[in-house]
Amino acid sequence: MDSAPNISVVMSTCNNGKELRPSIDSVLSQTFEDFEFVIINDGSRDPETRPILAEYAGRDLRVRVIEKENQGITMALIDGCRRAQGSYIARMDAGDIMVPSRLQQQKMVLDQYPDAGFVSCWTEFCAPEWEHLWIAKGKPENATPVDLLPANPEQGLVGDISHHGSVMFRKTVYDSAGGYRWQFYYGQDWDLWYRMAQISKYFIVPQVLYKARIFPQSISMRNVKQQKKMAEMSRSAFIARMGGQDESPFLLKAAEYRPVKHREMKRNSLEAGYYFIAENLRHNDSRRSRKYFIYAIRENIFSMRSWIRLIQSFNHKKN
Repeated sequence: MDSAPNISVVMSTCNNGKELRPSIDSVLSQTFEDFEFVIINDGSRDPETRPILAEYAGRDLRVRVIEKENQGITMALIDGCRRAQGSYIARMDAGDIMVPSRLQQQKMVLDQYPDAGFVSCWTEFCAPEWEHLWIAKGKPENATPVDLLPANPEQGLVGDISHHGSVMFRKTVYDSAGGYRWQFYYGQDWDLWYRMAQISKYFIVPQVLYKARIFPQSISMRNVKQQKKMAEMSRSAFIARMGGQDESPFLLKAAEYRPVKHREMKRNSLEAGYYFIAENLRHNDSRRSRKYFIYAIRENIFSMRSWIRLIQSFNHKKN
């Protein structure tokens, strides 16, 4: 590119080769075309990821691939946002897609409202084969950007963001807020939203502009406690800052939480993931939910809940 792009789309990938193409295609098919697509390959070892990234980078100059040693998504995003050249940064997760007008519509909001630092949209959550699960709208929906700071910091933010990948933010606001912080291996997005909300306003585009897929292996039953602890740390750090106190003790505590590996839990974790997808899908489409209940049973033949729900799915009124 001869000049800096208006928008930088930043995405991290690690062994997502099988899900990459729809994600990349959805970005390159945007109606707004003045962007760069910064993809951080976070030490992928699968056979597909690197060739796919090289292919797209070779045919579209907007694609910039950054190769790095695996350090997790937070460090990858820190690197990607540091290298981003656009005035606005749009997040994207590997495996998800954005609708063609996403960049254009969110850019219009930031262009129109100088006090808006970050903007989101509705997110449609889907099963692995894009089966509809539910729509998360976030809050509050308002005609103009809103202040998310509560009267009482103990309440946390008076709003919600539908999905990390649904957000576009100003690079200047990101930098002023301190960017993603390495201490937050999990929950790096909410730690950032708390800090952005202290210096700027927020807006939701009331349309589905982002579609996120849920995969059974991404629903980790192994790290739930760590994720909850990280959420507590980001909120506690926010409360400390709002009260003019030192937040460093909470950052030190957050830095202690990292993934815990339990090989013996792998099959049970997959069973739980398939069950979660199937149970959400059952309320929308019983017929399509059945295969995911069957997948769950294959992972754990003694899963009584999966057997019971599978049987119930044949009697569901939305068959």
